Amino acid sequence: MPDVLFGLWAFGYAVWSAAPRIGWAMLLLYGVLAIASVGVGLSSARQSALRQQINAWWRIFPVVSVSLLLYPWGPGVLFLLIAGLAMRELGMHYLGPAQSFYAACAMVLVLQTLLAMYDPGWACNVLLGMLLLQALAFCVYRRTSWMLVLLFVWLCAGMSFLPRLLHMTSSAGVNLAWLFYLFVLTALNDIAQFVCGKCWGRHKVAARISPNKTWQGLLGGVLTSMAVSALLGWYLQLAAVPKLLGLGVLLSLAGFVGDMALSAAKRRLGIKDFSQLIPGHGGILDRVDSLVLTAPALYWGLTL
Repeated sequence: MPDVLFGLWAFGYAVWSAAPRIGWAMLLLYGVLAIASVGVGLSSARQSALRQQINAWWRIFPVVSVSLLLYPWGPGVLFLLIAGLAMRELGMHYLGPAQSFYAACAMVLVLQTLLAMYDPGWACNVLLGMLLLQALAFCVYRRTSWMLVLLFVWLCAGMSFLPRLLHMTSSAGVNLAWLFYLFVLTALNDIAQFVCGKCWGRHKVAARISPNKTWQGLLGGVLTSMAVSALLGWYLQLAAVPKLLGLGVLLSLAGFVGDMALSAAKRRLGIKDFSQLIPGHGGILDRVDSLVLTAPALYWGLTL
């Protein structure tokens, strides 16, 4: 056991020694979050939605940071945590026997885990096939219970691209940098769309699906993502600036589509949030709805 722990420590030290810029960028993000917390605390009411969202990031950021620090096992543990919480949230809205729903989700999760350990590529392909079949079944029968299973398969299929990002190149430091880039861009795009929509939003994108989504918020998210992508990607030495700008647009649009897809599902269920797990954000599914599509979008953007 001590040899295994020492081996993991040595591997992690080697990765972080090869990518020290990630640590400084992470500290900068915490500094920005601290400034935002102070500014919002001084200018908004105690129970305002923006203040709750900013405070909630103090719970979210440390969890993501620890998962990155525990590379290569940390991201996998983070996914299992997200999947477990998502399964619980979806089960709260399942009208049939809860055991049947949890059993189906557990089978999908076990299959994904085993396939990812064997070959991440196989895990993605199998889950995408399952997602297509489940989507076709839901389109034919229109059962809410099948939609809930579809949402869980969709979550697993999207998150299955995280292991592929971790094995994308022969450099562990580069792979970790891309994963950090993905988490940062996804989070800041969501924040930018929310803030820009609140401040300047006038024209609804799809009022019946998501009344709070506006074209101004979407544009603010795209522009912010382009700027963050260029600066962060250049600092981490990931790619040329033109490519980083394109990735910023791609991930921003993917995150927006993921958010809208979950909003449509919530409208069908007649709920505002999947749960109240994270004050100001809703449930875990409300928080990772963008990541489900930004992860495959980044992988395809880098490999196609």
